[in-house]
Amino acid sequence: MAITSAMIKELRERTGAGMLDCKNVLTETDGNLEKAIDVLREKGLAKAAKKAGRIAAEGLVRIRLENGGGSASIIEVNSETDFVAKNQEFIDFVEKLAELAPYAEDTDKFLEVSYDGGQSIGDKLTNFIATIGENIGIRRFENLKRPGTVYVGYLHAGGKIGVVVGLETAASVEEVTPLGRDIAMQIASMNPLFIDESQVDPAYMEKEREILVQQALNEGKPADIVEKMVIGRLKKELKETCLLEQKFVKNGELTVGQHLKDQVKALGKEITVVEFVRYEVGEGIEKKTENFAEEVAKQMQ
Repeated sequence: MAITSAMIKELRERTGAGMLDCKNVLTETDGNLEKAIDVLREKGLAKAAKKAGRIAAEGLVRIRLENGGGSASIIEVNSETDFVAKNQEFIDFVEKLAELAPYAEDTDKFLEVSYDGGQSIGDKLTNFIATIGENIGIRRFENLKRPGTVYVGYLHAGGKIGVVVGLETAASVEEVTPLGRDIAMQIASMNPLFIDESQVDPAYMEKEREILVQQALNEGKPADIVEKMVIGRLKKELKETCLLEQKFVKNGELTVGQHLKDQVKALGKEITVVEFVRYEVGEGIEKKTENFAEEVAKQMQ
């Protein structure tokens, strides 16, 4: 019986097994879907389906710089426990994925990229889930390759936070790396939302203004002075959310923008921060609490 892509897709959705495994088992069972499910379960390849439903909020961020700093990739891969995130096999897996990230534009296409010439990333992921014993997810990745830009990366706490910052400049990567690292560390520490005020989304500002107005009214402030108060509070918020307006963490006497100007003057070459990406492992995911002893016991089962 001819095995169609629709049959493979259905089997993958029902079992969570890899594409190649689904195709092979469907061939083995002559296209009988129910028998194929049984065979996958017998081989342990369908276990990933149950594991894939569990919360994965630990993991690692990894960064890949290529073309002499002319392009960069950043990726977050999640595991259920920090115990697995520190496993060398998991670390190697994430670093390999960082190498492969430039070959795809989104997660779905990324899963179709060849992992090692013999299987796709999606198949490797499914088999890895079955082998390692807990859910693993490729949550997000991003490729940066803006012309005329030098990229610098920084990993904090072994990969719990990763930052890539893009500096538009004619200077060499060696010349701008110290500054780029300082700025990346600032972003890791202070988590700005924008580079400067020119980048702030008007919709974001309007929403914040409405919230601050309501806060002031709730505090019993007179309506005729609320607007002036809100303007002041918005300016204060912009200093906290805009990178170049933030106090520089390595020298609180300067803003990041002032530090940048000082470095430009010292180097004698223009440098402009044009983009940055900050990933923090598990941000936005509701985490479960487990202690180390429980994680070890879980891995021994």
